[in-house]
Amino acid sequence: MDSRDDWSDMRDDPSRRGSEADCGHRTSSDGIPQPTAQDQEDLGGGQVRRLASSEVYRNAWMRVREDRVLYADGSAGVYGVVEKPDYALVLPRQADGFYLVEQYRYPVSGRYWEFPQGSWPDDGGQWSAELLARAELREETGLVARSLRLLGRVHVAYGYATQACHVFLADDLTAGVPMRERTETDMRQRWVSLREIDEMVLDGRLVDSASLAALALFDRQARLPGAGRARQ
Repeated sequence: MDSRDDWSDMRDDPSRRGSEADCGHRTSSDGIPQPTAQDQEDLGGGQVRRLASSEVYRNAWMRVREDRVLYADGSAGVYGVVEKPDYALVLPRQADGFYLVEQYRYPVSGRYWEFPQGSWPDDGGQWSAELLARAELREETGLVARSLRLLGRVHVAYGYATQACHVFLADDLTAGVPMRERTETDMRQRWVSLREIDEMVLDGRLVDSASLAALALFDRQARLPGAGRARQ
């Protein structure tokens, strides 16, 4: 969806929205659930309380909901949330550099370099993050890693989305043939030295937020006592 007006149309048309849980709250004339005295008391910790929720959109990869909420100051509001399954990102290391992939990103109408990454349709959290990481690495680059180590888990857009990213460092690589999906047929890959990666970050060629967060995790592994030397 490209505009807030589209969301509003869906919200106002009962035939285009999911069922709404009103949590037993009284509603105003415009349908907004009203906070109760208990709601006010429960906000002592400064959290945002959900009063009601309705589904706006759903497909195999994501669900969009709109919540009626109560903020810490007692005011009511609306909060849009995108629910997406977690994904995995892999730093495929070889010698003093990494393999990167470049592809066209439709929402921002441009080609960008990034680390191999991806997710599967939501299956209720039954998949393993490591299994997903290995699959994405093989699919996008053809590489198979004998060693795969979890560097950390980061939230990518927690102002509006539930999705997080599991970051892995892959070593001892064996080359193979990529098994890319139909949407990745334009993808290309190449090995990039650490020095050039630093240059790509500084000159704006590497702008993917998850890839930048992965690099930060990788760098800090070497600086923390007992964390091992990730950057060599």
